[in-house]
Amino acid sequence: MKVIPTGIPDLLIIEPDVHGDARGFFMESFNQRVFEEVTGVTATFVQDNHSRSAQGVLRGLHYQVEQPQGKLVRVIQGEILDVAVDIREDSPTFGHWDSVRLDAAHHRQLWVPPGFAHGFLVLSDSADVLYKTTDYYAPQHERAIRWDDPTLAIDWQRHAWHWGDIPRLSAKDATAGRYLDLLSSS
Repeated sequence: MKVIPTGIPDLLIIEPDVHGDARGFFMESFNQRVFEEVTGVTATFVQDNHSRSAQGVLRGLHYQVEQPQGKLVRVIQGEILDVAVDIREDSPTFGHWDSVRLDAAHHRQLWVPPGFAHGFLVLSDSADVLYKTTDYYAPQHERAIRWDDPTLAIDWQRHAWHWGDIPRLSAKDATAGRYLDLLSSS
């Protein structure tokens, strides 16, 4: 397994060892001991989630004000632009974001530590996204930040969109609050 740092310390791209030949491939998608040794992260995962989304769907930017979740994200079909925003108020990268393309062909994963808002945009016709979480989903503590928040100014790579100017959003994400407003009320 290889770890690639991002522009935000603690937010890590993970490249698992993939063994392939003419028959296909084999990889360990997760090994607790290796994950801890290579990343230095000692996380206990309590929930596995699987979402399937169509092209142009944007899920996020979600976080929990209590029971914050660390997430280990991977794509098993399709391609996404995965985005994480550091909302840890004591962090030197507070308010910074980074993104990475994840796809089924390259098997990369993204470690998103607790204390980040997280979201992704589906770039392919559809995408299946799997992610492990370090705490349970708690809808009463969930919050969302607008995907197009002007303070964050996230580059969602609109130049590559083939479906229009606005992504497909859930009702919750379409009415999400602004970054500065949500943090002042958390």
